[in-house]
Amino acid sequence: MLELRPTCEQCNKTLPPASTEAMICSYECTYCRDCVDALHNVCPNCGGGFTARPIRPAHAWRPGVSLSDQPATRTVTHKPVDLAAHARFAAQLEGWAPEQR
Repeated sequence: MLELRPTCEQCNKTLPPASTEAMICSYECTYCRDCVDALHNVCPNCGGGFTARPIRPAHAWRPGVSLSDQPATRTVTHKPVDLAAHARFAAQLEGWAPEQR
């Protein structure tokens, strides 16, 4: 079950559960679209790419399956990236599509 983290790990921008700005890697590292662009679509934690975070339904269209039944986490993960160091890391992956990393 996705945690639906509440903020961007880089800039701490609020990313509520219904945000279309939230992007995640396969480990659920969470960043806003602007920071994903600044990170060159390279997760600083795993080197993978990002995709749009799914939006959990607010209404229980099926019993027990909704945001009210499985709420988003309130735990903030804010760990800004050293962009100069990340640029060197991302340069190693330049030319590699996320699905090939």
